[in-house]
Amino acid sequence: MFCRLAALVFLATALPAAAETPAKQLFGAVNDPAPLAARSIGSYARGCLAGADLLPVNGPTWQVMRLSRNRNWGNPALVGFLEHLAAKAPSVGWNGLLVGDMSQPRGGPMSSGHASHQIGLDADIWLTPMPKREFSYDEREKVSAVSMLAPDTLSVDPKKFSNRQFNIIRLAAKQPEVERIFVNRAIKKALCEGASGDRAWLSKVRPWWGHDFHFHVRIACPRNSPTCKPQADPPTGDGCGAELQSWYAPPPKPTKPSKPKPPPPEITLKDLPPECSQVLVAK
Repeated sequence: MFCRLAALVFLATALPAAAETPAKQLFGAVNDPAPLAARSIGSYARGCLAGADLLPVNGPTWQVMRLSRNRNWGNPALVGFLEHLAAKAPSVGWNGLLVGDMSQPRGGPMSSGHASHQIGLDADIWLTPMPKREFSYDEREKVSAVSMLAPDTLSVDPKKFSNRQFNIIRLAAKQPEVERIFVNRAIKKALCEGASGDRAWLSKVRPWWGHDFHFHVRIACPRNSPTCKPQADPPTGDGCGAELQSWYAPPPKPTKPSKPKPPPPEITLKDLPPECSQVLVAK
C-alpha cells in the first residue's frame, strides 16, 4: 500500500513531466480505483474511469479470467450489466460467462492489448462455454479461449459455434443498454444466417478484426457520466447485406509499392480529457 501511495504522490508532483509519458504506462501502473464519484470520462478509446467497481472474480454464473491483469474493473453500470446478463445466461442454454478484459482500475489506455476499454464500459466475454466447476487461479491464467472459425477463416466451425454461442450473443445484443457488440466477420455471417423473426438486434452486432475467440460488449454512457462521449448510432438495417459482404471483398491491388505506415503516436496524458489527470493522482 505504501508503494502505491508513494507512486501516486510522485505522479502528483511530476504531472507536468508525465504529460509527455505514454498514458498506458501511467494508468497501467496504478492498481487501485480512484476514490471519486463513479463516472466514465471521455470516449471509449480516449478517456479514463473514476470510482470504478470491481466485478468479483466468481459469481453464481460467471468467472473472471486472466486475474493477473487486474482488468475486471468497470463503471458500476457495466458491473451491474454483466451480473444481470450472467444471471440470464442459463435461460438460453449458456452455463455462465467467462469474462475477459474490462478496464484497468482507473481506465485509460491499457499497457497492452486494446485501443478501447478506457472508460469502464467495455467487456470481453469468451465464446468458450463456462465449465460447471470453478477454475483455479492457474487455470485462469493458462486456459486458452477457443477460436470459433473454420480452417478457411471465412466461416465458423459448426462443431465449435453452435446455438449456445448464437443465443448468448443475441441475448446480450437485446439488452437495452448495449450499444455495440463486436465479433469476427464469420460470426456476424453466422448470426445473419441463423436469425429469424425479430432481427433488430443484429444492427448492434458489428464485424471487426479478430474477435473470433470472444465477443466484445460495449454499453451506453450511463447517467452518472455527463462527460462521457456516446457511441454514434449504428447504420440502419441489420448489417447483413452489402456491409457484411464488404468484409469479404478482396483488397484492391496496389498501383505502386506501398510504404509501410508509421505506427500511430502514443496517447499521452495531455491527449486525454483534463479530468483524467485528477483521476490518475487521486488518493
